[in-house]
Amino acid sequence: MSTLGNFIWSIADQLRGPYRPNQYGNVVLPLTILRRLDCILESDRETVRELAGKFDNPNRLRIEVKKATGRSFYNTSHYSFANLLEDADGLADNLGDYIDRFSPDVDVFEYFDFKKEILALEKAELLREVISSFRAVDLHPNVVSNADMGDAFEYIIRKFNEAANETSGDHYTPRDAIRLLVDLLFAEKDADLSEADIVRTLYDPTAGTGGMLALAEEHLLAQNPTPV
Repeated sequence: MSTLGNFIWSIADQLRGPYRPNQYGNVVLPLTILRRLDCILESDRETVRELAGKFDNPNRLRIEVKKATGRSFYNTSHYSFANLLEDADGLADNLGDYIDRFSPDVDVFEYFDFKKEILALEKAELLREVISSFRAVDLHPNVVSNADMGDAFEYIIRKFNEAANETSGDHYTPRDAIRLLVDLLFAEKDADLSEADIVRTLYDPTAGTGGMLALAEEHLLAQNPTPV
């Protein structure tokens, strides 16, 4: 069981009443993603805001952000989990602004239709409480690895699907099965992986939560800490 996933899912207890158990995931899943992105972007937030003030062209902005931060995605909003709660009356609008100002490649919140949930949380007088809880969770990669983040996210998905009487295996593959697949994939190639400047490409056509990619990266780095 994922301790982090269990903790994040416990935040869903705050939704009890206005939300049914099979609806918890509509809030917990997108907020988990948002908080993860928020933690990743925090160190370069001011740099990106300054660049956004200089470059109106989105293509030029993307290039400049990539040069400055090494990342292809960004957020130009003046809001983040660090200051969202400072304006209690404008929390819903400010959270909407934060989501809207992600770079175009971050479109996951549209698929969740998360703005509808923001309004629902505000109407139920739960928005501030839930945002406060997620703000207290540090999901920076230096604290929570990609593998641990994947475990937590898959745990949340499983809990959500159990509440909805769905089969969790329809949505992700258990980590033990993925580790076996990765071991088999590299079974005859481990010696090659230790070569200098090795290049390896892995394609997962049904990436889902990215578990296969994350564990394959772990396997590769264990053999060679400096792959291309």
